[in-house]
Amino acid sequence: MTTTLEEVRRAVRSNYRNICLKLAALGVFIIVCSWHSGLLDLKRMAEGGPALWQLLTEMFPPDFTNMQKWGKPIVDTLCMSVAGTFIALVLSLPVGLMAAGNVAPNRAVYRLARGILNILRSVPELIMGIIFVAAVGFGALPGALALGLHSVGMVGKFFAESIEHCDPKPVEAIRAVGATRAQTVLYGILPQVLPQLVDTLVYRWEYNFRASTVMGMVGAGGIGFELMASLRIMQYQEVSAILLVILVMVTLVDGLGSRIRRKVS
Repeated sequence: MTTTLEEVRRAVRSNYRNICLKLAALGVFIIVCSWHSGLLDLKRMAEGGPALWQLLTEMFPPDFTNMQKWGKPIVDTLCMSVAGTFIALVLSLPVGLMAAGNVAPNRAVYRLARGILNILRSVPELIMGIIFVAAVGFGALPGALALGLHSVGMVGKFFAESIEHCDPKPVEAIRAVGATRAQTVLYGILPQVLPQLVDTLVYRWEYNFRASTVMGMVGAGGIGFELMASLRIMQYQEVSAILLVILVMVTLVDGLGSRIRRKVS
């Protein structure tokens, strides 16, 4: 008994040392990254403080004089986020199914679908926005396309992982009665993952709305275009007014998204 207790104590001490070493390595890594990025340059940070304060003082009080011109850009921003999320829904369903190991017809299709999702996730939506602006011109369309395709990478990945972790017993029961592959997916898999899919889509819509506010910076329309226009002419009071409008809209969208998730759950 004494030997067993001593072995337990040694194992606990060994685990404790391993945890401490890993935390120390993580701390060193964080410090190195902070130093490399300039976060630990206290002199530079201190010199930037007065300039930041000056900028903030120039932004107040907010100037809502041109607020009547922001109605259409706000609607464009909202529609851009909804359209982008709809694109994500339509495309992530088939790609996510093919990217799930327990549904994909073979390994080649599985790897191809996973590769597509990785590519779409790796390209930032702003870069996609630049590409689509060059392809289809200015406006909300390139923004919706950029947000939608970038969203497919994330939504499809979550969808595929939800399918892979679903309960196999209902799937096996449906297969046992002679159901086809499509019927198995429709009646055995989708009912299990549908709540997670809806939850992910709502979260993505909230993200897309916030992202769509900056798509105007690359010419994709929306309230972000008005924000950039004010920044270019250094109308900082109008900039703060637009930021407040964006804050209100983001709060409303987040609140609506929370209500939708509660209804689904």
